[in-house]
Amino acid sequence: MRWSGGRGGGNIEDRRGLGPAGAVGGLGAGGVILALIGYFVFGIDPSTTMNVVGGGQQVEQQAGVRGTPADEAGRFVDVVATNVDDVWTQVFRQQGRQYQPPAAVVIYDQATGTGCGMGQSAMGPFYCPPDRKVYLDLTFWQDLETQLGARGEAARAYVIAHEIGHHVQNLTGSMEDARRMGARGAESGAVRLELQADCYAGVWAAHAAAVSNGQVALDPKDIEDGLRAAAAVGDDTLQRKSQGRVMPDAFTHGSAEQRMRWFRVGVQSGDPAACDTFRAARL
Repeated sequence: MRWSGGRGGGNIEDRRGLGPAGAVGGLGAGGVILALIGYFVFGIDPSTTMNVVGGGQQVEQQAGVRGTPADEAGRFVDVVATNVDDVWTQVFRQQGRQYQPPAAVVIYDQATGTGCGMGQSAMGPFYCPPDRKVYLDLTFWQDLETQLGARGEAARAYVIAHEIGHHVQNLTGSMEDARRMGARGAESGAVRLELQADCYAGVWAAHAAAVSNGQVALDPKDIEDGLRAAAAVGDDTLQRKSQGRVMPDAFTHGSAEQRMRWFRVGVQSGDPAACDTFRAARL
């Protein structure tokens, strides 16, 4: 994946090395276990689990360093996130609207305070709607490769684009649509929300080179890496790994086949209107 010459926007809050200052009603050991079970077995959005366990309470957190990180791993996140924001800025402008980027992309290690409660690295990357921030522990890249079998920078970029896709949904009202349709099941609002975010990640991939004058670009092999990442986090894939059987009634993110297909829809169409999973006859 080409990215090293890309522009960094500096919308990174680097909290690495900073633990949460304290919490009223943090997750605790039992809560962490519940969140892990929710994410890896049932595919529950980590922010949902945190709200259930911690009551959605605010957690005190020392502010991180804002700007473009000096290390390569941090700069990769900045360049990709900036490119994703540039794509959505262009898309919204074409629709006669103004795009508001996430409040920040927070990179941290182990644990951090969020507007959704205590964030834990084992929950994987997530977007917190109340504070409009994306949270990412960079050790997840290793988990993505070694535990889920999704390798390459494009797989990592897909994750970032997917999470910012949730921010787009927060701006457009799709999150409210999803809540009304339910949080679990093969046809639930939660599944439709996740598949739409996968499609939005594909829309980003389709326009990444154009908005950056080729400084950020994905070739066909990179797209395949993104597809493998989408398949790796399918509900059926995770359920087989964790419990040896598939439970469609417990789906919250969609199957591997669905996630790959909707990512491909975004790549091939480049059109967010093609990503309307809430009206799709077939998921």
